[in-house]
Amino acid sequence: MTKIAICDDEQSLLSANRAVVENFLQEKRELATIEEYGNGEFLLADIQEGSYFDLILLDIEMPEKDGMELAPQIKQYLPNVLIMFVTSHLKYAIDSFALSIFRYIPKQELKPRLYQALEDAFNYIRLEENGVYTIQTQTRMEKVLLKNILYIQKSGKNSVLVTFEGESKVRKSLSQVYEEINRREFFYIDRGCIVNIIHIMQVKNGEVILKNGESLPISRSHIQSTKELINSYWGNKL
Repeated sequence: MTKIAICDDEQSLLSANRAVVENFLQEKRELATIEEYGNGEFLLADIQEGSYFDLILLDIEMPEKDGMELAPQIKQYLPNVLIMFVTSHLKYAIDSFALSIFRYIPKQELKPRLYQALEDAFNYIRLEENGVYTIQTQTRMEKVLLKNILYIQKSGKNSVLVTFEGESKVRKSLSQVYEEINRREFFYIDRGCIVNIIHIMQVKNGEVILKNGESLPISRSHIQSTKELINSYWGNKL
């Protein structure tokens, strides 16, 4: 069961966040528990004592310890947790990328943005739980977590799965690997390259920039579809 924490020092916003989350869970028939925190220190203390969360909705502007300070401390204990910043100040959006924040939600557009963000978060969590690509030959078997794949590239008769840890080759065509993975997070940016959308940080000057700093060119024929897919997936976040 997915575990969600909502942290905001204003009770009205805490209730508003919870209402959107509960409506989403009911409509999508997702199972989750929700914990509320009116203080970031209390949230951090519970995490330090062993509480686990898959997803945290975190207000940036809080007294004593704000969200920008709290996020990296939380990540020390829960490195894989998805953190969504909820704030009224656009100036924090760029900094949130540096902290590996999953999503940035403006308070002025809370309901539509948060709803879309929750859908993407649950897709990501399922990708983490269930996503494995298996490479099997006569001499070896290797399981690659889909969440760790940055992109897949054609190399002669092979397809190369590039992850944060390195590369894994499989003697299959790129189209065959694409069909076997069969997840909407993976799409072509070129006929010789498939990218995992969850690791795209930016689209700029005809390239996608990934979380590891790599830049990959988008072919002219795929530029428009790439932008449309990213806008659709991230709910116009980029």
